[in-house]
Amino acid sequence: MENLMIITSYFPPEIGAASNRIFHLANGLKSNYDVHVVTPLPNYPTGKIFNAYKGKLKSRSVENDIIVSRIWLYASKSKNKFVRLFAMLSYSISLVWFFIWNKIPNKVIVQSPPLLVAFTCMFFLKSKRRKLILNVSDLWPSAGYELGALRKNFSYKLLKKLEAFNYKNANLILGQSNEILTHVNNITKKPELFLYRNYPNINLTELIENSSKSQKLKIVYAGLLGVAQGILRLCQNLDYDTIELHIYGSGAEEEGLIKFMELNKTFPIIFHGRVDRNVLHKELQKYDVAIIPLLNRIYGSVPSKIFEYAKLGLPMLYFGGGEGETIINNNQLGWVAEAGNHDHLNTIINSIDKADTGLQIKKEIQERAFRSFDFDLQLDNLKKIL
Repeated sequence: MENLMIITSYFPPEIGAASNRIFHLANGLKSNYDVHVVTPLPNYPTGKIFNAYKGKLKSRSVENDIIVSRIWLYASKSKNKFVRLFAMLSYSISLVWFFIWNKIPNKVIVQSPPLLVAFTCMFFLKSKRRKLILNVSDLWPSAGYELGALRKNFSYKLLKKLEAFNYKNANLILGQSNEILTHVNNITKKPELFLYRNYPNINLTELIENSSKSQKLKIVYAGLLGVAQGILRLCQNLDYDTIELHIYGSGAEEEGLIKFMELNKTFPIIFHGRVDRNVLHKELQKYDVAIIPLLNRIYGSVPSKIFEYAKLGLPMLYFGGGEGETIINNNQLGWVAEAGNHDHLNTIINSIDKADTGLQIKKEIQERAFRSFDFDLQLDNLKKIL
């Protein structure tokens, strides 16, 4: 079979949408290609090399019939922008070293962001004979500006140049949203564009009746506790009269969240920490509604949780704006609150009847999801153009 390489900054055993997305892509392509994934030594989201890989400069293994090369980087979750830059540079340098000493196949999929890592790949691997496929999951640096993490200064202008270079040197661009593809098309007409949603490849699960007798609406958040999600601010602004909030995950805001809970012990917030994805899928059946928040509306962003929760039959309360709202409304997956407006969010929550989150509603959501968010069909269409 033909060889294909995937270069990514995130891969299991790391958690999160990015690692899951690339794992499912690699796993789906292995029936047509000999797939080789190149990724850093696992470190996300803790910012520390996982115990099983400590002391190693590199690792090579075969996992699920996929070759996985894990290479060195300086791991950190520091908020200092120079430390973060050094961490990205370290991975880029390791990639260049890897390119020098290893044969690179004629088809390479590169994950972006991080922009600098993607630029390293596009710059060093561009060749008339090689097909470079750029998988764009977020629009950096504009997303960073919308989050308040970047300012429009010299560094921002430089990142915009890197972004344009990456798009112009790709042969094919996979975008997770129509907004991403529109943005790319405004910069360059060169690459072929393909809408590749973050559909999870999970089996149909039998839903069970929620056994809870509580009259309160049980809301769950599961995922990264990062700046983009704004979980701490969410906890600070919720009206808890008729709800209880359950949180699963880890990330940059975890420490702040725990401190907030200690200062507000009467609030019905239950923090479960990080759990294995398979365990989480069973845990989610206990809840009435899943909340999907974003601190700000981010152009191009469509949280992959939408598709995962829908296939699990979980009604959603979406609080992020943009294309995600359209998907929730068009597929009747739950409720939408105005992005950034916590007063409107509380109004929507107070309007939700527990009867609208029952077993029959969940089954209908699940059935629509498996019809509309077909991972195998999307993958088959991708294979035709690779």
